[in-house]
Amino acid sequence: MKTFCGRANPTTGSMEWLEEGEDYDYHQEIARSRYADMLHDKDRNVKYYQGIRAAVSRVKERGEKAIVLDIGTGTGLLSMMAASAGADFCYAIEVFKPMANAAVKIVEKNGFSDKIKVINKHSTEVTVGPDGDMQCRANILVTELFDTELIGEGALPTYEHAHKYLVQEGCEAVPHRATVYVQLVESRRMWSWKKLFPVHVEAEDGEKILVPPSEMENCPGLPSVCDIQLNQMPSGDFSTLSDVVKMFSVDFSRPVQSASTCYRVQLEPVKSGKAQIVLSWWDIDMDPSGMINCSMAPYWVKPTSALQWRDHWMQCVYFLPREEPVLQGEKLHLTACRDEYSVWYNLQKAREGESRADEEQHKADVCVQSPVCRCRAHLLWNRPRFGELNDQSRTRQYIRSLRKVLKTDSICLCISDGSLLPVLAHYLGAKQVFTLENSGVSCSVMEKFFKANNLEDKIKIIEVRPELLKPSHLEDKKISVLVGEPFFTTSLLPWHNLYFWYARTAVSSHLASSVTVLPQSASLHMMIVEFQDLWRIRSPCGICEGFDVRTMDDMIKDSLNFRESKEAEPHPLWEYPCKSLSEPQEVLTFDFTKTVPEHCLSTEGSVKLLRKGKSHGAVLWMEYHLTADISVSTGLMKLSNEKGNCEWNPHCKQAVYFFSSVIESEILSDPTAVEYAMNFDTKTGEIAMDFKLL
Repeated sequence: MKTFCGRANPTTGSMEWLEEGEDYDYHQEIARSRYADMLHDKDRNVKYYQGIRAAVSRVKERGEKAIVLDIGTGTGLLSMMAASAGADFCYAIEVFKPMANAAVKIVEKNGFSDKIKVINKHSTEVTVGPDGDMQCRANILVTELFDTELIGEGALPTYEHAHKYLVQEGCEAVPHRATVYVQLVESRRMWSWKKLFPVHVEAEDGEKILVPPSEMENCPGLPSVCDIQLNQMPSGDFSTLSDVVKMFSVDFSRPVQSASTCYRVQLEPVKSGKAQIVLSWWDIDMDPSGMINCSMAPYWVKPTSALQWRDHWMQCVYFLPREEPVLQGEKLHLTACRDEYSVWYNLQKAREGESRADEEQHKADVCVQSPVCRCRAHLLWNRPRFGELNDQSRTRQYIRSLRKVLKTDSICLCISDGSLLPVLAHYLGAKQVFTLENSGVSCSVMEKFFKANNLEDKIKIIEVRPELLKPSHLEDKKISVLVGEPFFTTSLLPWHNLYFWYARTAVSSHLASSVTVLPQSASLHMMIVEFQDLWRIRSPCGICEGFDVRTMDDMIKDSLNFRESKEAEPHPLWEYPCKSLSEPQEVLTFDFTKTVPEHCLSTEGSVKLLRKGKSHGAVLWMEYHLTADISVSTGLMKLSNEKGNCEWNPHCKQAVYFFSSVIESEILSDPTAVEYAMNFDTKTGEIAMDFKLL
């Protein structure tokens, strides 16, 4: 059966209907899943195996049969560990049908079909009894239901239900408990992901300061966690204001409550500063004694132990509702509130002589609701975008280039989503400024922004799609300067912002014949790299802790070949170190002074490999040439040539094309060059690419 899927094309802006096979969703799900990453997580696998062996032994020592319930079994790995550790029987629950089918095959291939029953249901639908899915309640509960925030994948309601209906009272649980840790920090860099800082512009008539509306200034932001590879955050980018403290623990061997609640700890800052951010991570004890521990702690907390790289569990950044100045040694209360799926934080100064009742009342007042964005800017701009808007050196590049092109009679049109360029153009002397905003949200945010800076009658917001722009929108004037960053909220891959070119083409009839377009052009760049770790997310596993999981590898490979592996995928490479094996190379150029051509843009060539290393893939990014001598890069910022270490633009995701040698796990003799072919289809706005290692 075929399904028609509607989607707005991020590059061309047009609505498209694509015919997709019925397996499309499922292939997407598997191709983008993190199963491979979990199976490569040696530390996790070893600790789970140790914990399971210990739990089975404790049950056997009591003279009982070991009956295991494994919720969210995935490949069936944990159930096979339990069976090989001597469990009498395992019920393996997996709700995702293709995954459950794979688990059945994997269990069979490893010879455990008589000991493991795979049940393709949500655990809350599983029945117990002579005619049920499970003959009896289990006495060992094994799960891996955690995300970076611990509870974001619904671990708490799942455990709550399992204790009520599926496991015996006093059962063994692997993991036995989880503990969440927090540390208070000051970090201009991370704080810049939540709020807009004032922007300084040197104009003809003195310095102008662009300020955010008070509503934005006081907005708590979004409730969703910001999860990142904190191990890639340089120590110079934050300052720790407190020691690491335990925030709360969950004991999985006892009944678990998922209802909303609060936890509170007392902190004493180890130094004075501005409390802005709560960094958080968790660890799990696989056994009651805490001897088998798996920790997500970042590098500065456990500097002596070797860090296990993983992408399925990272660390959390939480933004306090507002910045709080704190003094070394003063008493503070940090409150964590949670519902079933998320956590948020509040910081208060402790009050002298506060009674227990006051404290409880205070705790109740703090915790009522999760943060909700009221200013709408957090709905328009994601966190990296806030960082980009706050990047002063980037803003200076735009100011320098606008200075070169604007005249006192310039009529300026800006095409970008929620950009500061219209304000910069006005301050730098344009006679009139229009901005095209393509959504109600961006219109309302920009309206408030202009109002806060007394610019509401200086800049006109037009809410139409470029192809529907009429002369009356522009007061019958011709545009002499067309500007864009370009940035569009619909972009996922670097070249999706070429939507600017399609928009520029759509508004051609409104442009003066001598129009200046900024940026004047763009180019696509590419470099061959070896990743320190990111390759693992696409690499087959083969044998995991002695169990054959190649069925899973094949399944992922089929799904990648179904669509994804012929495409690049977006990753923020500041979080994923790599070294360059080739020089960066410009492969395609796009001339914004002209309209989008009818014909495709193609190129082919080869790039020499200068360093020894594993060629995991190609990284691609865009550079925008604002004027003849000013460019901004969305990718490579700096390359240190001896070792090939790369510094990437921290506000953008780069495109990564993994070579099939990673996906097939081939060992290649040292290639000396890579051949490439690129084709930009101007009708669809898509770039097809092919690579061959020589």
